[in-house]
Amino acid sequence: MMNSLVILVSGRGSNLQALIDARLPVRAITIISNRPGAPALDVAKRNGLETRVIDQRSYPDRKAFDAALMETVSAYAPDLVVLAGFMHLLEENFVQCYAGRLMNVHPSLLPAFPGLHPHRRALLEGVKIHGCTVHFVTPRMDHGPIIVQAAVAVMPDDTEDSLAVRVLREEHRIYPQAVRWFMEGRLRLSDNHVSVTHAVPDDTALYSPGFCK
Repeated sequence: MMNSLVILVSGRGSNLQALIDARLPVRAITIISNRPGAPALDVAKRNGLETRVIDQRSYPDRKAFDAALMETVSAYAPDLVVLAGFMHLLEENFVQCYAGRLMNVHPSLLPAFPGLHPHRRALLEGVKIHGCTVHFVTPRMDHGPIIVQAAVAVMPDDTEDSLAVRVLREEHRIYPQAVRWFMEGRLRLSDNHVSVTHAVPDDTALYSPGFCK
């Protein structure tokens, strides 16, 4: 079944491009930004997608902006709303309206390192394995039922930037996959746990550092 998708953006649009490149089974994709100059809008236009801008600076507070955003999003009757670098913490009313239909990707292995600068914090804490998480959104920041995660080894010479590059590569793989699963009706949400029908189990372990020779 072909469904409709709304993608909320604020930044450069790399995850947006990954979603577009995945050729998802959707009949319509609409891009909405809270920042008029967001490069992601150019990504959308180059790919022939409809765009809308709701300038967050035009509203007196978060609640007023979220009400306008919800009215705009609802007009498209989306089956799924996806946050792709959307730099705004949504009000509870918005989140509850799209509960189970609002998806986000975060560059850490949640529940570790929610919020800003997750790569920097991971390096400061000396973790050996880092990664990214796609999850359904709840009113708490970077929180909600986890759909899929990908892990990368942290190298001894990693910087915040080098680690971010490898994690972003995994975001571009797992985010379109999670959206595809949703559109294909393969996700089941129950008691804060998400299962994927017909998923192939993989018991492979990632070790970092590796074993000594």
